[in-house]
Parts: sequence; C-alpha cells; structure tokens
Amino acid sequence: MASKKIRVPAEKSKNTWSGRFNEPVSELVQRYTASVGFDWRLADYDIRGSLAHARMLEATGIIDADDLTAIELGLSQIREEIHSGDFVWRLELEDVHLNIERRLTVLIGDAGKRLHTARSRNDQVATDVRLYLRDAIDNLINLIHAMQLALLDLAEKNLDTVMPGFTHLQVAQPVVFGHHLMAYFEMLKRDVERLSDCRKRVNKLPLGAAALAGTSYPVNREAVARELGFDGVCENSLDAVSDRDFVIEFCAAAALIMTHLSRLSEELILWMSPSFGFIDLADRFCTGSSIMPQKKNPDVPELVRGKTGRVNGHLVALLTLMKAQPLAYNKDNQEDKEPMFDTVDTLTDTLRIYADMLTGIRVNQDAMRAAAMHGYATATDLADYLTKKGMPFREAHEAVAQAVRFAEKNNRDLSALSLPELQQFSSLIADDIFAVLTLEGSISSRNHIGGTAPAQVNAAIGRAREWLSSSSNPAIR
Repeated sequence: MASKKIRVPAEKSKNTWSGRFNEPVSELVQRYTASVGFDWRLADYDIRGSLAHARMLEATGIIDADDLTAIELGLSQIREEIHSGDFVWRLELEDVHLNIERRLTVLIGDAGKRLHTARSRNDQVATDVRLYLRDAIDNLINLIHAMQLALLDLAEKNLDTVMPGFTHLQVAQPVVFGHHLMAYFEMLKRDVERLSDCRKRVNKLPLGAAALAGTSYPVNREAVARELGFDGVCENSLDAVSDRDFVIEFCAAAALIMTHLSRLSEELILWMSPSFGFIDLADRFCTGSSIMPQKKNPDVPELVRGKTGRVNGHLVALLTLMKAQPLAYNKDNQEDKEPMFDTVDTLTDTLRIYADMLTGIRVNQDAMRAAAMHGYATATDLADYLTKKGMPFREAHEAVAQAVRFAEKNNRDLSALSLPELQQFSSLIADDIFAVLTLEGSISSRNHIGGTAPAQVNAAIGRAREWLSSSSNPAIR
C-alpha cells in the first residue's frame, strides 16, 4: 500500500455525530482521539468488509441494486486512490472507516450514506482487525516455514559435526550440531501449531453485531461470513464487538516465537565470540566498531534479543488494556492496534532476516570438536558402561566422579587415561572402554528417536521435510 497523506484540518469540521453536541471537538481532542495515523493500514480490509456487507444488504432487500453498483464502483476507485498514494487521510474524520465512508459519499452521494445501514463502527473495526490478523498469521506461518527450511539445510550439512552439549552452560555431553539445530526446528513447529490454532479463533465474523445488541434489519450474517472466508460468526453480539482475546492470543504466540529466536540469538552471539569460535556470521549481518578496527559485532542477533522485550511488552500492554473493561465496546480498544501492528511488523522482519542469516553461517568444526574434548563430556558414557556391566548406577556415578577428579588433577581427558589407571576405579573396566570414551562412540550410542546419533538426526530431518511438504500452510489447508 502506498504511503499515507494525513491532512490536519485548518478549521473545525462537522463530525458525523455532531448533531448531538453543542460545540465542536477541540483540535487537541481530535489529535488525541484520532486513530487514522495508524489504522489506515486496515483500509483494504475495511473495503473488503464493506463490499461484502453491501452485497448482503442488496441480497436481503435493504438497499437496491443501483445503490450496490454505485458502492462497488466507488469503493473500487477509493482502493485505487489508496494504493496509488492519492487518497488524503483527514485527521478530523478520526479513523479509517469514516475517511473511506466520507470519500465514498463524495463520489456517489446518498448510496454511500446507505452503506452503514445495519452496522456500527464497533463490529466494523472488529471485522477489519480479524481480516488483517488472519492474513498476517498466514504470512508469518510461511515465513516460519522458510526459516525452518534454512535450519534443515544447515543441520543436514552438520550431521557429523561434533560439539559440546551444555547444561548450565557447562559442558555436559557431546552432540552433533545438526541435532542442536533441530531443537529449534521443533520449537518453531510448535509455534506454527499455536498460530494455526489461534487462527481458528480469529476467523469468526463479528459483523452483524452492530453496536452491541445486533440489528433490527433482516441481515444474513452467514452469507457475509462465507464471502469473507470466515469459518462462522461470533454468536454473541456483546462479545463480538468487545472481544480482543484473539489479538492477545496472537501476541502471546508471537512473544513465544520471539523468545525462541532470542534463545538462538544468544547462542549465535556466544558461538561467534573468540572465546568459543564455533561459527562466523556473514558480514552483511554484522557491524564494526567506531573505535576498535578489529571488531565484528553480531548486531542482528543482539537486536533480535532486544526486540523480544518489545514484543513481550506489547502482550502485557494488551492484557492490561482489557483487564478492567466492562461490556461492551469501549474507546480503550482503539489502543489494541499499534501493539498488534508492531508485533506483526517486528516478527515479520525478524523471521525474514533470520532465514537469510542462517544461510550465511560458517561452522568451525575444529573449534566445536576441541570444545567437546574439554569438560569430560563422556563421563556419563563411562557410568553407563559400568552399569551395563552390572554395577548399580549410583555406584557407577561415584566411581566415575572419582575418575574425573583423578583425570582433572593430572590435566588429562578420561579417554587419555591408561587402562590400569581406569581400572583403579572399577575392575569391571576392560579394553572395550576406549571405544565408549570417544566422542563418536558417545554420540553414536544415542541411537533412538530423538537421540543425537547422526542416523537419528538424519531421520529427524527427513520427517521434518515431510512435515513441511505436507503442511506448507497448515492454517489454510
């Protein structure tokens, strides 16, 4: 959509409802209460909803065919004006709905005035927001799929890349890098499921609820719902105009997505630091320092981490917005749009840039492997070895703890200890222990669904590709 032009009135203008009042709204109040500065983004959805409403009005005999033809032609022209940037948004008309309605009336006369029959701005805006959010969810699901595909490609290239797995940010057990990346695929898969489920509750039509009590006109809400692609109608008029659960639910799902991306960002930042040296990001995602010429700063992951707080804040703002509202619609609800728009914008940009950033990651396999050699990552494998030989696990745990203490004192890895040195901790240890204590031996032994063995990771990637192929937009299948 083209950029907006908002005109500030030079003099007081007569409002749609001014017949009720003895004095005009002050310019300060106009500025304070106007939403056209941001809800102009709903223009396409407002026009779509108005066209469906007008067709229903004509089909039910509330307006005639000539009125409908004029409304359709007028709204078509308005849409073209908006897209070309020629439409002038007027602040004194307060919002997207009245701006479009006033322009329509200028273009087609009385037929434009009949469009608002059997509806209120309350059910109109609720419909617009649902149409907007439905499209946003579909687009975001596609963007998540693109990021998942980038994760799969990177994971597939690193089926045999050994790295330390961490708990408490301490070396725990060896894993392959592909397995680590697949954990984020699973997080994003749940995110898609949450968005798809949220979409079901978004996709209900409020139009026909009018201001709050319904309408005395013989409207056909189901016909409007079918034309606009809704799954059904909101079944209580009070709830239809005042509900913003679906926006809050979306923002909660978005906050979780950003939290997942923030976790990955934190790891990329750590891994890129010279202390780790596991990866390098492509230059186009980094910046330098104004004073230190050697610096390559991971600004994009850092900003993702920071913008997560922004999205979390929008969720809290919306929860707070709704917490004390009596039924039905209140002006407070005007404040739902900016947090929603910014959440969609932030998440859209973040997912787009992440999918690209993943393709530019260079993996330092030697650094990852060297790091896995520190911290006695195969200690659990030694304990499991002893348990399989018949020793109770708690005794095996103690024996291995003593072996680690001995190796640490001698500044050697467990795999570097001789057989006699290992046997002082248990006579059950034999020559076959050295195959167990290697990084590859540890990794390959986790050969079950969900394990880090390369064969299992490869199978997980295959299942993931199949899921992506079969659900390339599960929300709108």
